Amino acid sequence: MSNQDREEAPDTVVAATQQWLERAVIGLNLCPFAKAVHVKGQIHYVVCDSSDAQTVLDQLEAELLALHAADPEQRDTTLLIAPTLHPDFLDFNDFLASADALLRRHKLVGTLQIASFHPQFQFAGTEPDDITNYTNRAPYPILHLLREDSLDRAVQAFPEAEAIFEKNMQTLEDLGHAGWAALGLHTPPGVH
Repeated sequence: MSNQDREEAPDTVVAATQQWLERAVIGLNLCPFAKAVHVKGQIHYVVCDSSDAQTVLDQLEAELLALHAADPEQRDTTLLIAPTLHPDFLDFNDFLASADALLRRHKLVGTLQIASFHPQFQFAGTEPDDITNYTNRAPYPILHLLREDSLDRAVQAFPEAEAIFEKNMQTLEDLGHAGWAALGLHTPPGVH
């Protein structure tokens, strides 16, 4: 299937991403910090419909600089959604080195960071169908741009932030594949 066959309208991509955020990330409390910025409307959603890595990097660079310049009360975080970029997770994972290089080039390390999500996300040492991988699975490849200051404040407000990872693994194990499917999340064309 070509990338052209997989394209979805940007509004559909954003709606599916918001649904994932509300039902999985916030609904399952996978990130206890997400609800506040969502409720306050401080999440900026951007769709880059190119499968060309350099085009996505150019968009990422623009979004990193825009987030850095924005008032945190207006835009605390950005989700750069790249629905046709690297359908293969290992290719996407390799791409992240170039994304991190942008942070270094603009001297934003320690100010901003990039978290990643992918429909086929897989932790090292797990099987592809391991339910714990779903903590980082999203309907599309996503680069989540975060402010370090916001993370620091959130961690201070959450006394056991280091336990989030383990709690998320347990949540997904308790939920299981059937429970995940019951969330009714959008699955883009070509993803199973």
